[in-house]
Amino acid sequence: MKGAQPWFAGEADGAAKRHAPATQRNRDAIAEVLRRELPEDGLVLEIASGSGEHAIYFAEQFPRHIWQPSDPDPVALASISAWIAEAALPNVLPPIELDASFPHWPVEQAEAILCINMIHISPWAATLGLLEEATRLLDKDAPLILYGPFLKSDIETAPSNLAFDQQLRSRDAAFGIRSVEDIDVAARERDLARMALYPMPANNMMLVYRRP
Repeated sequence: MKGAQPWFAGEADGAAKRHAPATQRNRDAIAEVLRRELPEDGLVLEIASGSGEHAIYFAEQFPRHIWQPSDPDPVALASISAWIAEAALPNVLPPIELDASFPHWPVEQAEAILCINMIHISPWAATLGLLEEATRLLDKDAPLILYGPFLKSDIETAPSNLAFDQQLRSRDAAFGIRSVEDIDVAARERDLARMALYPMPANNMMLVYRRP
């Protein structure tokens, strides 16, 4: 990535535009699912947009959608803004500061919500906040789409994911790979139902929830 610094959330060295290596590895597989699950047009609220590279790529791939990136991290917000300025796309809005664990997000409605690689590197409260606000913002049948590593009782967990989970929990006891079943229960309590699960490369999954 020309002019972009490799970066992981929470790190900073003064450069604005950052490059998260995983974005280029997973973006095409994610886009394939989005083509199946997104509505024809409308606003897509991306939670925990990170470097901003996904927002730019998906805005290019889905020109009929308006992309609203967000993140709680000032370094991420600066990187998102830098990518947006360089891309100069008409369908990407300026990023908003948003912590999924806090209520009353600065958005009134969305046609879809997308959250990539946040749930395992945030407290469980962030997942509950995401589900709560999705219920408020999304109309019936509008999708909440989650991507990342997950555990599922009837799917054998890859050794690499088990090691990753231990690494996350040693970094922060509030982090860790979440169970699909636990997310399903919390979703049902908020009138959301899981409608799809897509196995993804590198032992990841995409989960799609909607209000039935």
